[in-house]
Order: sequence, then structure tokens, then C-alpha cells
Amino acid sequence: MLINLFNTVKSSGVPCSLRELLDLIGALEARVTYSNMNDFYYLSRAILVKDEKHYDKFDRAFEIYFKGMEKLEDIFAVLIPEDWLRKEFEKQLTEEELKEIKSLGGLEKLLEEFKKRLDEQKERHEGGNKWVGTAGTSPFGNSGNNPEGIRVGGKGGGGNAVKVWEKRQYKNLDDSVLIGTRNIKMALRRLRKFARQSNNLELDMSGTIKNTAKNGGILDINMLPERTNAVKVLIFFDVGGSMDPYVKVCEELFSAVKTELKNLEYFYFHNCIYETVWKDNKRRSQERFKVHDVINKYTSDYKVILVGDATMAPYEITNPGGSIEHWNEEPGIDWLNRISNHFEKIAWLNPVPDDHWEYTSSVCLIKEIFEDRMYPLTLRGLENAMGDLSK
Repeated sequence: MLINLFNTVKSSGVPCSLRELLDLIGALEARVTYSNMNDFYYLSRAILVKDEKHYDKFDRAFEIYFKGMEKLEDIFAVLIPEDWLRKEFEKQLTEEELKEIKSLGGLEKLLEEFKKRLDEQKERHEGGNKWVGTAGTSPFGNSGNNPEGIRVGGKGGGGNAVKVWEKRQYKNLDDSVLIGTRNIKMALRRLRKFARQSNNLELDMSGTIKNTAKNGGILDINMLPERTNAVKVLIFFDVGGSMDPYVKVCEELFSAVKTELKNLEYFYFHNCIYETVWKDNKRRSQERFKVHDVINKYTSDYKVILVGDATMAPYEITNPGGSIEHWNEEPGIDWLNRISNHFEKIAWLNPVPDDHWEYTSSVCLIKEIFEDRMYPLTLRGLENAMGDLSK
């Protein structure tokens, strides 16, 4: 059942062979993962992709093949033919159950009876077994108990209705949907800048073949530094009370950046950055880092990401003593400007929907300080932010 997935991955330019497909099937038979799309993604990527440079191709192929599927039922709908599933289901039914299903009448008979009862009925009806209404055992209406009938409005129950009449509201697909860990990782890959600067060595296959050929077939093994992502990132997280509703998406972002980026440093702050930040919220009173030291330690080629809702009283940014936790000698705007002036590439990710920003003066103020480099923490916003940071 994985042949189509294998062909999709291979046609996307990922060099994988039949051996990898058999290994993937063997892993599934051994129940390494089951019924979890995220686990299956990592398992299939680990087996089918042998070089990190092909991750993006694999992600595109995986998304094309499994687009819109997150549950086991969705996967079955694609991988298992409906007629086969129907026949297997019928094998589980007894003869009495099959006769009962077939004796319920066809769609034509139900529509004829439905029209007749609509003409006779004059008011809303609830309960009973005849009129069009709610509850009861009538084959017409909704929220009742009948093995076959026509559902009119309401929510589906057992899925036995032969016809459904209801008003549906359709919406265009939205690319501003909140992101999951895997989508964050895919967006973060725009920050990749590979360089061979590692102390670990790997086999230089092309160089080995070339030099061996020059030596008349005498093996000449060449090694070279392992290729790693050379991008350096500094990220600051706001842990103020107004960020509580966004803890989950911040955790997903934090997990993704720690996985994808090797040269990463992170700090926490409360509402606005002042003279100190910290790395452990449990010990923030004892272990703090001066922002001056952070600026002096990390060079200007670091990509800086600040994550916060930027929601606070304006005086917390503009005035000395504006901090709600301590007396700050210098206003927060001075520290934000120092960070913005030192680092060349900087972005503020805001989990609040961007159509609300204009109604909060502190958000507008910080957006102005960072020269409009504030992005919503959505898939589209994250992609735009990573694109600007990677320029």
C-alpha cells in the first residue's frame, strides 16, 4: 500500500531504492509506529531519505500525498479501496442484518413519502415516528433514532441517512492557520546555510573516486568536514501573563528551533526587554544576563527573533521605571533600539492576529521601533519572517 507514496517521493527527486521501501514496510509490520501521522512522517523520512539536503523534497512529496490527512481514518480512505472495504464489512454481517438493511426501502420510496408528509405537516414537530421533526423514530428530520431516512438539518449521527438536506457554509482555505511543529520546521529551513566547518569528518565520495582513478585503481580515501547548518540564531521569548493563551504555539516554535538549528541561543523576558534577560524561569531572580553582555558576546551576523504579543502599557516601553517588576533606569525603548541597531537581521513574531495590532498602541510602537519587521505567528507570517532573515 506504500508503493504510491514511494513513487511520489522518488518522482520528487529523492534518491531512494526498493530496499528502502522494503525497510519501511518491515518497520510498519514491526509496529514501530501505528495510526499517528507525525510518527509515520519521521519514520518514513528516516528510512527513505539518506541525505539531509533532500529533506525539503521529501516534505513536499509527503504533503502532496497525504495532504489534509491527520487521522488513521483519512489514511484508510486513500490507501484502501471503498468497494473492498464495503465487501469486507458485509462479511461481518449476519443474514438477518443484511435482510433488515435491504428491507428498509430505497431512496425513491423515501423521497415520495417525504414529499407526502411535508404537504400534510403544518407546524414544528418533536418526537414521534411520523412527521418531519427532531428526536423520535421518524425517518425524516434529525437527532432521532432511525436506521435509514432523510436527515433535514441538524448534525449527523450514525451516518445512516440516504439523503441529507442542510445549509452548508463554505469558506476559502486560509493560509494564516496556526502552525504545528512540522510546519514550523519546514519554514525554518529557509534559514539554512550549509557550510563545511565541522570538526567531524565524512567520506568525500566523489573525491575518493576521482583520486582512485588517477592512481590507477589504488584506493585513495578522501575525507572532508561534515556539512552543517552555519546559521546562528538568537531568540527571545516573552513570558508575561498576556502570553498565557499562546504557550502551546510558543512551545511548538521552541521545540522546532532547537531541533532544526544547531547554533541557537535563547533568553526570556517579561513584556519588554530591559537591562537583563534570563534562561531559566525558575531561577530568573538568581541567574540573569545583562543585555549589554549579550550584545557584546554575540556578533552582528546572528539572526535575532523576538516572540511576544507586545501588549502592555505604553509607559512600560517609553518611561524609566516602566517595568512592572523592578525599577529600570533606562526605558525599554532604549534597549530595543540597541538590539535593533547591533544585529543586522531581526524579526518580531507576534501570536496576536495582525488585524488586531492597530488597536494596541504598544504593538504599533514596537512595530515602529523594528521598522515594520513584525510578523504574525502563522504559517504565512513565519515564512515571510524567515525569508527576510535569510536575505
